Amino acid sequence: MLYSSLPAHEKRAAFRARLASGELIRMPGAFNPLSARLIERKGFEGVYISGAVLSADLGLPDIGLTTLTEVAGRSAQITRMTDLPALVDADTGFGEPMNVARTVQSLEDAGVAGLHIEDQVNPKRCGHLDGKQVVDEDTALKRIRAAADARRDPNLLIMARTDIRAVDGLGAAIDRAKALVDAGADAIFPEAMADLSEFEAVRQAIDVPMLANMTEFGKSDLFTVDQLRDVGVNIVIWPVSLLRLAMGAAERGLDQLLGEGTLKPMLGEMQHRADLYDLIDYEGYNAFDTSVFNFDVRR
Repeated sequence: MLYSSLPAHEKRAAFRARLASGELIRMPGAFNPLSARLIERKGFEGVYISGAVLSADLGLPDIGLTTLTEVAGRSAQITRMTDLPALVDADTGFGEPMNVARTVQSLEDAGVAGLHIEDQVNPKRCGHLDGKQVVDEDTALKRIRAAADARRDPNLLIMARTDIRAVDGLGAAIDRAKALVDAGADAIFPEAMADLSEFEAVRQAIDVPMLANMTEFGKSDLFTVDQLRDVGVNIVIWPVSLLRLAMGAAERGLDQLLGEGTLKPMLGEMQHRADLYDLIDYEGYNAFDTSVFNFDVRR
């Protein structure tokens, strides 16, 4: 009730332990705190907080327009509503190495279990768009060193994302991934891999956990969890999927309302009021105040 029962440092320790076990961790993207609770309820192992989702939620394109304050604020809202570890997209770190350090500490305060920082030129763009540019290796490594030095909880996962595959090819991505690990990255996020063999090649080159991004309509095929596990992937994210599903359903509902003037034919597609109240634990609040929950919800 109210908030997560686990403090942030315990979520981080559990996240690290799970990664160390070799178990693949599934992290669907939460577009708000309520969807994070649903992800936990369904039995997933973690929650992902996508920069693309946050910018879209604000009606903005994913081109580096969101601020650290906005990302940290939404991260705090989501992390305090679930016992699951949360991994957040920290874009390019919101500036130079000193800004990266501040970003890490702000997101640590927000309760995340991990964050990833990419090597794109700032302002960045969506990792599955054409025309990306990446910074030189020295700049990329400085960002990761600053991030690793800034954390106060040693269990906070510092993940390095590299977008260089789309710019200079797989070999460059492998070389950069290795350099990022040497600079202090705890895990690697190779963005926009073309096929399973590319994930496998990165896996063979590094000895830290690796993330696969299964975003729809992007550069990568949509592989199954089993396929990704077989090539050594440790974390899988579906960053925008729930938002896309929700917005698709919302559009169909609005079309129905415009065409028929009623949503009655779509009731079976909606989350029932009783299920919503169960998810937000209305009944639990009754332990504090019986006047809050003093009714029955009919199905």
